[in-house]
Parts: sequence; C-alpha cells; structure tokens
Amino acid sequence: MALGAISTCGVAKGSTLSNHAILTANLLNPGSFMRSGNFGALQFRLKGKNSAFRYQICPLFLKEKGSPAPKTLVFAMQKESDESESCSSQSCIEDQMHLENKDGSCDPEVEVSSITLSEAYLSQSAEMLGNQGNLLDKLKAVHLHILAMEQWNASRIQLCHRNYMVSATNLIHYLALKCLDVEQLKEDLSSIGLLNLETINPCVIANLTAGIQMLESLKSYPLSIKENAGGEISNQKSLDEQNKEEFIMDTMRKKASSNMKLLLGPLTDERTTHIMVTVGQEVTESETLITDILKGGATIIRINCAHGSPSIWSEIIRRVRRSSQMLEKPCRILMDLAGPKLRTGSMKAGPCVTKISPKKDAYGNTILPAQVWLCHKGASSPAGHMSPDAILCIDSPEFLNKLQLGDTVRFRDARGEKRTLKICKRFPIFGGTAFMAECNRTAYVQSGTELYIKRRKGKYSAGEVVEVPSVEQFVRLKVEDLLIISRDSSIEQDEPTKPTIDAYRVTCPSSYLFDSVKPGEPIAFDDGKIWGVIQGTSASEIIVSITHASPRGSKLGPEKSINIPESNIRYEGLTTKDLIDLEFVAAHADMVGISFIRDVRDIVVLRAELEKRKLQNLGIVLKIETRSGFEKLPLLLLEAMKSPNPLGVMIARGDLAVECGWERLGDLQEEILSICSAAHVPVIWATQVLESLVKSGVPTRAELTDVANARRASCIMLNKGRLIVDAVATLDIILRSNSTKMKAELKPLVLSSHLF
Repeated sequence: MALGAISTCGVAKGSTLSNHAILTANLLNPGSFMRSGNFGALQFRLKGKNSAFRYQICPLFLKEKGSPAPKTLVFAMQKESDESESCSSQSCIEDQMHLENKDGSCDPEVEVSSITLSEAYLSQSAEMLGNQGNLLDKLKAVHLHILAMEQWNASRIQLCHRNYMVSATNLIHYLALKCLDVEQLKEDLSSIGLLNLETINPCVIANLTAGIQMLESLKSYPLSIKENAGGEISNQKSLDEQNKEEFIMDTMRKKASSNMKLLLGPLTDERTTHIMVTVGQEVTESETLITDILKGGATIIRINCAHGSPSIWSEIIRRVRRSSQMLEKPCRILMDLAGPKLRTGSMKAGPCVTKISPKKDAYGNTILPAQVWLCHKGASSPAGHMSPDAILCIDSPEFLNKLQLGDTVRFRDARGEKRTLKICKRFPIFGGTAFMAECNRTAYVQSGTELYIKRRKGKYSAGEVVEVPSVEQFVRLKVEDLLIISRDSSIEQDEPTKPTIDAYRVTCPSSYLFDSVKPGEPIAFDDGKIWGVIQGTSASEIIVSITHASPRGSKLGPEKSINIPESNIRYEGLTTKDLIDLEFVAAHADMVGISFIRDVRDIVVLRAELEKRKLQNLGIVLKIETRSGFEKLPLLLLEAMKSPNPLGVMIARGDLAVECGWERLGDLQEEILSICSAAHVPVIWATQVLESLVKSGVPTRAELTDVANARRASCIMLNKGRLIVDAVATLDIILRSNSTKMKAELKPLVLSSHLF
C-alpha cells in the first residue's frame, strides 16, 4: 500500500495543563510510512506547541493505490509517560477506537473512517503547508486547513440546533486555527499591518478570506478564493459556500450580540456589560435593598440554590419582580443549582450572643462609642451607609414607641455587668420606628436580655431582646496541625478545642470525598485559604496534615468548600437535590446555572431533563470551575448547542484557581474568553470582583484594574456584602466610563487633547 501526500494536525495529551501539546506536521514522504499495510505501525515525528486543550481529533489522510477514495486515520499521541487517549469523528470522548485493515481485522488502537476528498486537494494542502516562502500561500494553507477541519466535524456541526449552527462552525474554525503553529505567520502579517490573528476569533473565516483577498489585490492577480478553496471537499458543500452571507463579519458580530441579549436581556442605556448581583436571605430582611441594587445599575439577580429554601427564594423573586416593574428597569434572575460540591458539614450552633464593642485607643480609652440599632422584631435592616456595630431586635413595639431622643436604656449583659445605651437618633421604617443608640462600654447581649428606660421618675417600661443570632463555630488551624474529616455528621464540636488524639475534627456529608482520595494527595479548604496533604484514609475518616494556613491560624467553619484537585473523583452530573430544585427554577427563573460541569455526559443529562420538561427557553449558564470543565470546554459548548436554549459561560474563578493553580488563573480566563468569543457565547466574569469595596467600602487598586479587564465579558458578577449597593453604583460608573468593548487595538488617548 502506498500513501499519497498527506497533511495532519494532532494533539498530544500531557500530565498537566502546561504540557498539553498541539502538533502540526507535513508528511510528504510516503515511503517512510509503509509497513506491510499495517496502519497501526506508522512512525512519524510531529512538531509540538503548548496549548490548554485536552481532546482534539487528529485526522490523517491515507490514499491507497487503485482506490478512488482516500481514507482518514484518527489517532491520539502519547506524551512521555501519559496514557494515550483516542477519539473518533463521532465523539471525542470515546475510550477505544479500532482500525480496519484490508483483511477486515481491527486494530484496537485507531479507527479509519471514510471521507471523500479529491487527490488534488490533498496534494495542494500538503504543498501549501510545506511552503515557507510566500505569505499568501501560507495564509491560503491555513484557510484550507480550517475548511478541512470544518468538513471533518461536519457531522458534529449538523447535530447543533439551527440557532447555533453558525456559531458552532466558527468555534471549529477557531480551534482549527489554534492547533496550528502560526507564530511566524502572525509576525509576518503584523509586520505589514495586514491582519492580527489574535483578534479574529469572533469571525475566523471572514477575516482570513479578507486577508487573502487583500494580498491577492496587492500582487495584482485576481485569484478568487472561492475558486481555490471551494470544490475541494466533494463529500458535501462547505457551510461557507452554502451560507456565505452568514459568515461575513457584520453578521457574525450581530450573532454574538443576539446570543447575549437572548440570555442576559437587552441593555437600555449606553452600557455594553451587564451587572449581576448575588443575593440571599438578607434581601428578605430589608424592604429597600433590592430596589437600591436595581437603582444602582444591576440588571441580573443571582440566587444560589446551595443556600436557603424555596420559601426564601420565592420571597426574593417576588421582591425582584416588584422592584423591576416599579422602577421600569428590566431584571433577569439566574438560579445556580448547587451541584455536587464538597463542603464541610454543619457544626453545633454556638451561643446566641452578640458583642458590642466601642472603638478604643492604644491605652484602652474609648474614642468612639459603638453604634447599636434598635428595632422591632421582623423589621428591615438599616441602610448600608449606617453600618451599626450591632442590631438588637425588641419583642415589644410599645417599648420602642415610648422611647425618646436622649433617653437612657439600662440592662445587664450576659456577664451580669451593668451597661447603658444612649438614644441619639430616630428613624421611621416600614411597620414602625427604629433608633440608633450609643454604647460606651463593651457588652455581651444575649436573647432574653431585658431593657429598661431610665428617667427622672425611675425605671419605666421594659423590652426584651430576641432573635440574637448564634455565634458561628469554627476550628482554627495552623501549619502542622492534624485535621480529621469524618463521614459521620453526628460528630459535632461544642468548642473549637482539640480532642484527646490531638487533632481537630470536621465532617463532610458527601460520600464522594471518602471514595476518591488517596494518601499523599493535596486537599484545600475554604477556596484555598487552607491547604493540607492527606496522610491516611478509611471508609469513614480522612486524616489531613495542614501545610498552609495563616500564621495566627485560619478559621474553618461549616459549609466551607473542599477541593481535591489531583483526585480522580467521580461526580454525578445532576444530584437529586438539583433535579428537585430544577422544577422550582423552571417555574420562577430566567436562567439556570450548572455547577461543577466536568464532562459532556453532564450536558447530555441536563439536555434530557430540559427536554423532558419542555424548557426550550430557559437560559443555560455553564459554570467552569474545574480542571476537567476547562479542558473540555469546546466539547461542552458543542454539546450544549444541540439545544435551542440560550447559552452562556461563567468563569467561576474561586474553585477554578484552586483546581488548576493560582499562577494559571490569568491564562485560563483568557483562554475561556477566547473560546467563548469564537462560539459567540456570552461570558459572566465572577468571583471576588470589588470584594474589598463590598466588605469595607474601599476597593484595592488590583480590583479596579480587574474590573477594567472584565469589561471584555458580557456580564460582571458581584457577591453579596454589607456595602453591595455602593459597589454596584461604583461598578456602573466604571462600565459607563468606557462603554465600548475592550479590544487589542489603538484607542484615543485621554491626554491627546493636551498635545494636539
């Protein structure tokens, strides 16, 4: 058997993100690949290039003498000690493939599938890829390679819903371009100011076609790219030929904008980026919080189904809909399914007591009294700008009605110490009146504490403090401490002290953790604030040695995240709780967030559940927060595009950084943005955005530049916090200051008016 001229691209799998190699080659010597007709023994060398993709189809075109139709060989390379992975044209997640030889036998390593390509195309493609002398030929070779990859993935594209056909095709074009080593080509194009291959991902083929036509015009010979590229693939017409108007730049940009509006909703002002705010039970305790958030510029409200209950979610949604209608500001609702996230279990509730602490100087003298908010039971929280040091709910409205400015309220705290509150301000609130009082000495107030009004005629009236929240329990871990994670949720600690075996204890209700980890593997807690190494495992316990924590010890409380980045954990795509919550989400929300996506199978399960419930209009947001989810992102998008549902991606940087490494986070989010831009899928930029501003009122410089960088995304998400209203307003100002999308291009300088 003799081989004709062939050209191929392949991917070698590496052990880490940094060493996944994408390879290209020109295989021009047929004789070097002949071995008694046995395809499985082909030997060749490929040129490697770093990339983040894990799975990629690798077509090798084979031409047998006497046979009119060439064949394609699908293979996977092995890098050093890693296990090889194979994939077929039907699915890139199959574990095994087979090669059929002339005698009908199968080789278990590879598979041959048929595709009708003209021999002239094979020769021309190989010749162009091997030509190093002409820039136009190089660009044509890239163009032909991309069209070939489109044809190779034609069956996969055809499976996508018609709404996503163009976007899926452009995604394939982008991936085909990224698997080539085009560094020299980029430099050559940049040197003549013609084309920037780094920014063409929203409309790949249109940009390449325009570049080729410009080069041809410069060389003064009118070769039509349609004549050179069309008709080479005879199995079926290319989508580029069938729908040429769909692949022009303007149409592609409109498609990306349309996809964003379908998922996130239209923006009615000059902003081009949505603001999403995560809220929780605190919204139900304030009559104005949601209204203030929407007034500040938020256009999407996010609810995390990992916290709260349907009754709380219903009240939040009711308030959002009411405020949105009242303000005439459209607002959509995203509800995240909890997913199979590992978390620490609950701890026994601490005492219901709150500490009132005035500000003191270095000598212990009071310099600023503590601000205490007094209100009736069930009243809304004070406005964010007030920021009291403590909130005391009183069971008797009559007591509050009799309070006057200047009154002194006396009580004995939890230690029996006499303390006083000085009433200084009065505020009308929904359903009654609230007061701001000052306390000059430290006090510990618990539920049941009695308050008395002291006037000239002695004690007058009494009120009782109620609903003091319990103190959150935690363990404080330091480096070299031992931590035992128990499967038994009945083990709860009253105090954060060490047991007799000299180790702290927490629980984890998920059986996945105990079934997956091995000694020597790293484990992280609370979004990577605490790290450890697993020392030993059993069916019910895991022993961890702490390797990283704060010098004074880091707190680990209930419901904190657990990450095991190097463990081969097997999650179910949608948990039983997720399926129950999905019913509520479908009835009340505009979008559903899918947490901890790891594999295409998770999308298949999700699509089946949505089709079962006939939810074609419910938006889907894929949360990329695991290593596997990042590596398989192109496949996840193509699978999700089989449904008509509006589609988006959230960069969940918290778990993603822990899973993949802090030092890689910048590259990961850039890769996700590029892939989603090529697929015309809107991106939500999430985790720790303006976190210092939300918590303390002052943003860091790094947070401000992070927001400026995030303007390239379609939406920016803020997490809940004490000063969330101020953070929304600040983010709105930043986004309005430059309403155009961030691009790698020249822009007018702010200082140019001073120079010209």
